[in-house]
Amino acid sequence: MDKRIEITTPFTDEVIKSLKAGDMVYISGTVYTARDAAHKRMCEYLDEGKAMPFDFHGAAIYYAGPCPPKPGTPIGSVGPTTSGRMDLYSPKLMEQGLKVMIGKGLRSKEVIDAIVKYSGVYFAAIGGAAALMGKSVQTAEVIAYDELGTEAVRRLTVKNLPVIVAIDCHGNNMYEEGRKEFATQKA
Repeated sequence: MDKRIEITTPFTDEVIKSLKAGDMVYISGTVYTARDAAHKRMCEYLDEGKAMPFDFHGAAIYYAGPCPPKPGTPIGSVGPTTSGRMDLYSPKLMEQGLKVMIGKGLRSKEVIDAIVKYSGVYFAAIGGAAALMGKSVQTAEVIAYDELGTEAVRRLTVKNLPVIVAIDCHGNNMYEEGRKEFATQKA
């Protein structure tokens, strides 16, 4: 983590392949929010042959349900949701072109396998810093499933959203490495 890595969306394969587990990254551009209810709906739409609410190619999904905005701001606090709640749906969405996910916590073996197979990346957002994350958002607009409330799909324009590469496209997993390091220190 010796240099500041700044990335502008949409993500390219070249950018994704350059990232390594543990890298600190600052994302600017368009990011979409979606949680479990929206993921379930998107997978149902895929099964029914319906269009997705946005093009997955080069896009990032941030697992977050933002708080309502205060007057004069585009969004309230926007902290990460536990990513494991999307594990049932993520491989299917990755098969359709999704490569970039942002959340918190561990991912299942199936998701890690899909990250490797489709050359994706999983970023860990900074848990407990929802207000800080919200300050990176310049615009926010509900684009699908408005009836889901905080779980609706939103298009955010972000500037320098701070994230850490948790699982890179080679399957290197910051969470596993941290666990191994901790076990070694305890021995």
